[in-house]
Amino acid sequence: MTQPATDTNRRHQVVVIGSGFGGLFSTQKLKRADVDVTLIGSTTHHLFQPLLYQVATGILSEGEIAPSTREVLNRQQNAKVLLGVVTDIDVDARTVTHQSVGRSTVTPYDSLIVAAGAGQSYFGNDHFARHAPGMKSIDDALELRGRIFGSFELAELASTPAEVERLMTFVVVGAGPTGVEMAGQIAELAHRTLKRDFRRIDTKRARVILLDFAPQVLGAFGEKLGDKAKKRLEELGVEVRLGAKVVDVDSTGIEVQHEDGRHERIESVCKVWAAGVQASPLGKQLADQTGAGIDRAGRVEVLPDLTLPGHPEIYVVGDMMSLDRLPGVAQVAIQGGEYAAEAIMRRVDGREPQKTFSYFDKGSMATISRFSAVASVGKAQFTGFIAWVLWLAVHLVYIIGFKNRITTLLHWAISFLGRGRAERVVTEQQVFARSAIKDLGPGYNPELPRLAKDRPDGQVTGSDPQHATSGAPEGVPADGDAQRAGRPNG
Repeated sequence: MTQPATDTNRRHQVVVIGSGFGGLFSTQKLKRADVDVTLIGSTTHHLFQPLLYQVATGILSEGEIAPSTREVLNRQQNAKVLLGVVTDIDVDARTVTHQSVGRSTVTPYDSLIVAAGAGQSYFGNDHFARHAPGMKSIDDALELRGRIFGSFELAELASTPAEVERLMTFVVVGAGPTGVEMAGQIAELAHRTLKRDFRRIDTKRARVILLDFAPQVLGAFGEKLGDKAKKRLEELGVEVRLGAKVVDVDSTGIEVQHEDGRHERIESVCKVWAAGVQASPLGKQLADQTGAGIDRAGRVEVLPDLTLPGHPEIYVVGDMMSLDRLPGVAQVAIQGGEYAAEAIMRRVDGREPQKTFSYFDKGSMATISRFSAVASVGKAQFTGFIAWVLWLAVHLVYIIGFKNRITTLLHWAISFLGRGRAERVVTEQQVFARSAIKDLGPGYNPELPRLAKDRPDGQVTGSDPQHATSGAPEGVPADGDAQRAGRPNG
């Protein structure tokens, strides 16, 4: 059922797809413009993705790095937020269609900013995701938190030394910033935070293995900083294995092929995938309709002003755009979003267009452990404590909201000055819910019941208003029938 947008306001209509850095900053930039902005997000929050690993390792709560998008924009009168996954962009009709729990909505636009971001790439092996979650969403981080802390809990119950070793071996795939930060924090968790919490196991004997097919840790940072990071990781007890290609992943281990062709199986229950990204599939939609090219990661090749060929009203920013080999980092998204917003304001005001987009590199940083990081700012390079302080300051600035900055500082003090982790609550649902949903199959399509009077055409999904579909596939009982079907309810 398609529900058309009913906004009849005649001002210039801007639609922004995505509530990440590109989408949020472009929306905020348009605050005083004579336009109406509709931000469509697949989640209700703005995610500060660089700190996801701290949610996964119990340092921060998800709320501190993912504030409500509505709360962030609640004082911006010309902006509204809609929840849903964008399924179609019609560049000729200038409409965006998005869906949320069975409800489809069409929103027209005069200008469009596409900042839908990127997801995890398994390089054609998507089945790896079941056993090695990525690090791109709150769901990912909470699932990994459950898997990491749960591995120690199960090791305490294990009956054989081999089982203990399998549960206390953690493998991180990908030696970029996310992988390095994740490996360092798991090592600190095992060797420092949890060392007094168990009676049967010695958490200091946990193994943390960092794998990458690349020849260097933190390749984008240069050889000097990469070597420094590798040395510090090894001091923490992390086993760094480069030139290692993952060829298979299952529930109890991971198989690796080395450069010399030798195969090795690493027994490990908890694996983390931090290698590779794939742009939103909306990129291919846009490319097919506009003739723009796409690269191997699915990013759209944009013109120097971030627009698409023949469509100056469409801007693609952030992880979705391919231009001058710019990296997929927050600053590229922020600057691209603000550039697109400024271009729209100039067009609406009848002013001269601005110069082509030029990215100002503010540097790259990655933490390795508490009090230790690497940073590259222009030609200057920093390591150790100074780099760590720089990292703290920069990341604190980009956390949205004064309240979140204060609570983040408190949690950092607890974790870095003390031994504690403020967020150690884990549940079975965090670990298994997404796999269970996938097991339900493609027929599972959750939908909120709606009455005839709720729909413009008077129709409901299902046989009648009292029995509207729950979205459960054939053979799977609705929630209300769970107990009668003999499975636990809730």
